[in-house]
Amino acid sequence: MNGTIHERIERLVKEFGGGKNTVFADKIGVSEGNIRGYIKGIMPKYDVLEKIVTSLDVNPDWLLTGRGNMEKEPDLQQAGIQVQEKFPLKTDNLLDLQRIPLYNLEATAGLVSLFNDVDAIPISYISLPDLPACDGAVYVRGDSMYPLLKSGDIVLYKQVHDMQYGIFWGEMYLISANVDGDEFVTIKYIHKSERENCVKLVSHNQHHEPKDIPISMIRALALVKASVRYNTIR
Repeated sequence: MNGTIHERIERLVKEFGGGKNTVFADKIGVSEGNIRGYIKGIMPKYDVLEKIVTSLDVNPDWLLTGRGNMEKEPDLQQAGIQVQEKFPLKTDNLLDLQRIPLYNLEATAGLVSLFNDVDAIPISYISLPDLPACDGAVYVRGDSMYPLLKSGDIVLYKQVHDMQYGIFWGEMYLISANVDGDEFVTIKYIHKSERENCVKLVSHNQHHEPKDIPISMIRALALVKASVRYNTIR
C-alpha cells in the first residue's frame, strides 16, 4: 500500500508540481487552497479525482486505494488479452466495437456499490469487437466456475434491473447476495428451484454443490456476456 489518499496527493504535488501546491493546482484546474486541504485530510470530491486522473494520466486504482503503479495502466486491448468465451443470448445484437470499463470491486466496496455509483472510476478499459452491449467488466475471484473461468480472468457483464422477471434460466450471472448482513459476490449459473421464491445457484466446478437461496437475498445481478484472458509469454 502507498499510505492514505492524502499522502498520495502530496506525492503527486511533488511529482507534478515540484512540491508547490500552486503549480499542481494550476495543472489540474483547482484552487491552491483545495490542494492544501486535501493534503491535510479533507477528502477530495469525485470531480477533483477525475481531473487528477485525466490531466496527469494517473492510475485511478492507485489514487483511490494505493494499489499498483502511480502511472495509468495501458488500455487492456494493447496488453495481450483475448476473448476466451462468449455467452450471448439469441436476442443479442452484436456491436462492431465497444470500449468497456474495467472496475476493481474491492475499490468500489462491492457489486451493489458499483451499480449504485454512477461516478465509479474504472481502472482501465477493454476495447473489443463483435460482442453484445456490456455495462462493465470485473476480475474473476475464486474457482467456482473452473475450468471455464479461472481466477484472474475478466468477465464482461450486463446489469439486470428486474431480478424478479429478468432472469434467463440456465445462464451465467455475476451475483451479489446478502449473507448474514455481508455482501457475497460470486459467479454462478442460475437455475429454477423447487423451493418457492428461490433460485438454484449452480457452479461449473463439480466440486461445488448447488445451493438454493431466496431471490430476496440477491442484492445485485448481472448477466455474464463474455470472458477474456491474458496471454503472456514468460
